[in-house]
Amino acid sequence: MTMQQCNRRGAVKKLAAGLGLAGMLLLTLLPAPAVAGAHRGATVDAAAVDRYVNDYLRRTDLPGAVVAVTKGDQVVSANGYGHDAEGRPMTARTRVPVASLSKSFTALAVMQLVEAGKVDLDTPVRRYLPEFTMADPRAARITVRELLNQTSGMADSAFPDLTLSQPDTLAGAVARMRDAKLAYEPGTTMRYHNPNFFVAARLVEVVSGTPFARYMAEKVFTPLGMESTTTVDTTQDMPDQAKGYIRAYGQVIPRSQPRWFTNGSHGVVTTAADLARWLVMQNNGGRTAADRQIISSRSIETMRTPPKGGNYAMGWSTYKPENEPVRIQHTGELLTHNSMQVLLPDSGYGIAVVANTAMISGDDSNHLAEGLVELAEGRTPEATTPFTTTADPVLAVLTLLALALGVLGVLRSRKWAVRRAGRPLWRAVLRLLPQAVLVAAFVMLPDLLGFLMNGRKGTLDQVTYAWLALYVWFAAMALAGLAVIATRGFHLLRLRANR
Repeated sequence: MTMQQCNRRGAVKKLAAGLGLAGMLLLTLLPAPAVAGAHRGATVDAAAVDRYVNDYLRRTDLPGAVVAVTKGDQVVSANGYGHDAEGRPMTARTRVPVASLSKSFTALAVMQLVEAGKVDLDTPVRRYLPEFTMADPRAARITVRELLNQTSGMADSAFPDLTLSQPDTLAGAVARMRDAKLAYEPGTTMRYHNPNFFVAARLVEVVSGTPFARYMAEKVFTPLGMESTTTVDTTQDMPDQAKGYIRAYGQVIPRSQPRWFTNGSHGVVTTAADLARWLVMQNNGGRTAADRQIISSRSIETMRTPPKGGNYAMGWSTYKPENEPVRIQHTGELLTHNSMQVLLPDSGYGIAVVANTAMISGDDSNHLAEGLVELAEGRTPEATTPFTTTADPVLAVLTLLALALGVLGVLRSRKWAVRRAGRPLWRAVLRLLPQAVLVAAFVMLPDLLGFLMNGRKGTLDQVTYAWLALYVWFAAMALAGLAVIATRGFHLLRLRANR
């Protein structure tokens, strides 16, 4: 199990603890691992990858995915599976958004400027980018390195990016931060925050004197042979405007991605074939299969070395799971796609997966990538599925129960009012507080999920993408609570007026 999976399961357990009986049911009904796919010691080749991925699609009803697997400077497999949101078959040349895997591309661009002597990692960003100002004097001390390893002090708690109006350009993304404050002292705390990489990308285009997309095309994508790869400003610029699917109640439902600004942080669009070229370079010290040096091996190592006490480096996270080889990886999430890339330096394998399902409720790329890692390590992959496969039916039952209790409360509201008509009004109001808490819990649902995702901030609409069944359950409880409050209040006030 990867650290991302551990973190996701940990988040589910935290949510379960907060939801009491429902959470306990969710935890007890998580699927037990089963044996599937390859045998221990099986050869990892294109056929083995195809068997595993196709089996996953059949078991989980995942609509589509692209997968790249490499070893050393060889491409083991680069292919597409299933279909996109428009029903077109996905192939090795299908262009897909890789979301936050884009951060590793931006970090490489910055490191190229470092190697050229144009940028120093430990110099304040403002020296290269005077337009980068914030409503916090400490921002003047943020260094380039702190941007890339996300220890700048910026965080969603101080600047909730995805809940705000989205910009159109990198310059606009940086300008939008002028009224923002820092959440932490620069260099002290790691907080995952997309604007770090908006600023880094803007730094690239200002220092190089070249628009970021053109710089990436000329200095990164084309030299790597990634001819079908681009980086775009918004999700509207992605193929089919990044339309994908969400998972809910055992179904996959097509949905359009809201407009997000993405460049520098989560704006790369690529293919399985191009991802294979990227992985080859990463596992060969910055050198392509055609023996072209894109970046030095020293810079590659720098991008993968996290600050002391952490695991997030520069667009990559480095982990050493117990009794397993070192893994260097990163995940990515839009509301309609999720992705994961993994490097196994000890064996030379590289794995990248992009699936067209939503964050949290999907996580298909995580499951697929983990199974492919197990194949690469000669182990038998577990037949895992997204946790909502078993959680959503439980939530459906709890939703119906909430609505039934709400109806019962409404039908009994007059009797409730009769019993309390002669008592002090404040006592009746106190008895309505549990229903009010249900309403407040629904309003605060984005904050609850944000807490479980390390402080990320979102909106109620975004929750419908991330976990629709959870949203519906909370909405049903809130609706029931409002109905009970309204009918009890009506009868109580009417009776007191008559008296």
